[in-house]
Amino acid sequence: MSESLGEGGRAVPEDRLGTHKAHGARVYDYILGGKDNYVVDREVGDASLRIWPSLRVHMREGRAFMHRSARYLAAEKGVRQFLDIGTGLPTSPNLHETVQAVDPGSRVVYVDNDPIVLAHARAFMDGSPEGTISYLDADMRDPARIIGSPELRDTLDLSRPVALTIISVVHFILDDEEARRVVRQLVDILPSGSWVAISIATDDFAPELLAGVAQQYADHGEPLKWRTHAEAERFFDGLEIEEPGVVQMHKWRRDPAEIAAIDDEDIAMYGGVAYKP
Repeated sequence: MSESLGEGGRAVPEDRLGTHKAHGARVYDYILGGKDNYVVDREVGDASLRIWPSLRVHMREGRAFMHRSARYLAAEKGVRQFLDIGTGLPTSPNLHETVQAVDPGSRVVYVDNDPIVLAHARAFMDGSPEGTISYLDADMRDPARIIGSPELRDTLDLSRPVALTIISVVHFILDDEEARRVVRQLVDILPSGSWVAISIATDDFAPELLAGVAQQYADHGEPLKWRTHAEAERFFDGLEIEEPGVVQMHKWRRDPAEIAAIDDEDIAMYGGVAYKP
């Protein structure tokens, strides 16, 4: 097995780098104009855009939902600790920039399973001197690894409220029961008074076009799963969903004029924020 040098000069096996198949974070990076992607990521991005030109709009709105929900939890709910699952490649403003603009002492644990993503995150995502940022190499399908990690335990105080953010990633877990189990196990470690923000991919508004997009992702090694509104709501079982509920993500706490400027068919994701009593 061949190897490449990763962060700090450590050898990373090529199969861990995953450059032979598409990765959601790198496709996202490419579609939004980034440079940290490979031929296979660009292939699936270009093919998906040909099928559904609104994909770029959709991805930008995914980023905007992250910003709004994180800012809301920091500014309106006073949360100062964040656990972000599926970090993605750095695209400023990042989550820590959003919440540390509210309080520079905010703490963030970023989790991703792509060593390329984490190497870039460590290199380019510097927080405020008052706050703390940790980076964890882990797969969301292994919540026990996340929960038991020193990165989480040393950064977050689990006796105080934490915001768990799972943005644009649960669609890469194809089995519904496994996806809900992963979310539930992460929610279970949070103390009472914590919050959860999740976005869930759906084809409810453009099923024919999105069937083609899903096929492109699958053909390039990154299959995904669309879910209905009812299935999206199940990720919040046992939690108190904040208004306006689980809605298309561009409609979550947004100016009505801005909502009206976006076609529902251009958005393929529900978003919601909920409180853990």
